[in-house]
Amino acid sequence: MDIASEAARLRAAAEAKPMRLPINRKVDESHHVVTPDGLSIWFTIQVSPHSRIQEAVFERTDGTPSDEEVRRWLDQLLDGTTATEAPTFPGSTTRRFEVFENAS
Repeated sequence: MDIASEAARLRAAAEAKPMRLPINRKVDESHHVVTPDGLSIWFTIQVSPHSRIQEAVFERTDGTPSDEEVRRWLDQLLDGTTATEAPTFPGSTTRRFEVFENAS
């Protein structure tokens, strides 16, 4: 799978259909991709009157996504910004990364 082209597709889908907070919390399948080896990636952009949040969620059924595979996707999805990893429950197979931007 070509990570750069899939990340660009996810980014374009998120830009085209951002979630409007707090009302719109529905994410459609255009924001989702599953790699041939089973890594599931969701990418959304959430907007409110005062902020914008980019969120990338990585999930596996067979274990936690590795730092290396997550970093490859984040580098392509976030286009130079640095994400913060959200805390998860022990034993979780999901990792979530966010970038918060305040509206000026």
